[in-house]
Amino acid sequence: MTSGNSMATSCGFTALIGAPNSGKSTLLNRLVGAKVSIVSRKAQTTRGCVRGIAIEGKAQIIFVDTPGIFAPRRRLDRAMVKAAWECASHTDAAVLLADARKGNSEETSAILGKLKEAGATKILALNKIDTVEPPRLLELAKILNDKLPFAQTFMISALRGHGLAKFKQSLAALMPHGPWLYPEDQISDAPLRLLAAEIIREKIFDRLHDELPYSATVEPALWQDMPDGSARVEQIIYVERPSHKKIVIGEGGRTIKAIGMAARREIIAAAGQHVHLFLRIKVRENWTEDPERYREMGLEFPKD
Repeated sequence: MTSGNSMATSCGFTALIGAPNSGKSTLLNRLVGAKVSIVSRKAQTTRGCVRGIAIEGKAQIIFVDTPGIFAPRRRLDRAMVKAAWECASHTDAAVLLADARKGNSEETSAILGKLKEAGATKILALNKIDTVEPPRLLELAKILNDKLPFAQTFMISALRGHGLAKFKQSLAALMPHGPWLYPEDQISDAPLRLLAAEIIREKIFDRLHDELPYSATVEPALWQDMPDGSARVEQIIYVERPSHKKIVIGEGGRTIKAIGMAARREIIAAAGQHVHLFLRIKVRENWTEDPERYREMGLEFPKD
């Protein structure tokens, strides 16, 4: 099904916004039912806006997972925060995802101040409720609603799936009437080669959480479908220092091999075909000052 009767179906955009590590990517993957956004313990893992497509009844909800909003210090930080707000400004609903454990944090308060300007229907979702006692949840919901009255408030656990059925149904009811924009079986608008690059970056951070600087990035070099139905996938890992390259390779190549094996399993699951994965590591000093790298990530290069 690619579209439906405009009076029978609905379709719209919902932005997921919040501070870093509030659980936006985990929530997106849960709602879509498959991995479309990478998850990491490392803050600000999501760099550009990632779209995941979910069906609820006759509604198609296009979720936009945005980079975590925080006080930017570097050029890359500024590009990510700008992208997050731009993604949120063109949606039918904007969901503020707040980590219930952190409560009314400084970052969440700053987001509330700017969210007031958004024209979208504003929804509050308190996440990780399985880690907080109910009285504190109710208190936090009141504090945040006093600062910005939300159309609806939900208490959920993106990791465990608690409260997500009602949450998704309520969002579906907010989507405007009209035909679906994507085929019924499509779950993301990101090409597989880009998803593969993101999966590899996730595995790098999982393996080298504190050892490797956040500036490491991955870019697709090739996705070639082969005559036997498999795919040859080549990806380039960029780091800023020769010492960082040694860290990614690891002793005897063990680290890069483990990263490749873990990534390959998930890429195969996403692509639905056998994959031959080839990883190269290159040193590119100060790549965060290169406008071309920002375009590869779908970000606008901040000139100031």
